[in-house]
Amino acid sequence: PGKALLLRGPNGSGKSTLVQLLARFYDYEQGDILIDGLSVKSLTLSNLRSHIAYVSQNITLFNDTIARNIAYGQTRGASDEDIINAAKAAHAWAFIENLPNGLDTLIGEDGVLLSGGQRQRLAIARAILKNAPILIMDEATSSLDTEAERHIQAAMENLMQDRTSIVIAHRLSTIENADKIIVMHDGALVEAGTHAELIAKAGHYAKLHSLQFNTVMN
Repeated sequence: PGKALLLRGPNGSGKSTLVQLLARFYDYEQGDILIDGLSVKSLTLSNLRSHIAYVSQNITLFNDTIARNIAYGQTRGASDEDIINAAKAAHAWAFIENLPNGLDTLIGEDGVLLSGGQRQRLAIARAILKNAPILIMDEATSSLDTEAERHIQAAMENLMQDRTSIVIAHRLSTIENADKIIVMHDGALVEAGTHAELIAKAGHYAKLHSLQFNTVMN
């Protein structure tokens, strides 16, 4: 808890598949995945997924109110106060309270009436409200502009506190602050360590980092 594990690798290297195996969107045939020493196959799907909050680049929103979209999946129910607190932690409350109907604003099919950054902050608010011990962030900021990403980054830091976080990201700030980085290539784990350790190895990670850094600088 409180540690962030980052997955890095080129497109198609298996990063998303790996985190989806953890949530059992796919079932594996060999080896095992353990959470606190328990195989994920020993848990019911509902029990396993109740312990995981998943925020991806592709957000599912419904033609309903902001409040109901944030509270989606909460079998225990959520009060307006719970929803507002989650929205504030996700840096979403500032835009929500300026909407004509606030939490009761209808957002259209798949959130079409909101910007990309606003949609992403609702997804993070939903994860904060769920309060699961395991957090998976799969390219949650890759399609956002700089201003939106600044808000999302702050919201992510709130969300990651005291949780086991597994993050797939390409942004330099997210990468360099990770507690441990796992590098994937062609479906295999090929390197592991901190940012500094992997740079010193001058292997797969160092090459990826150099290419990205040069792209950002240019």
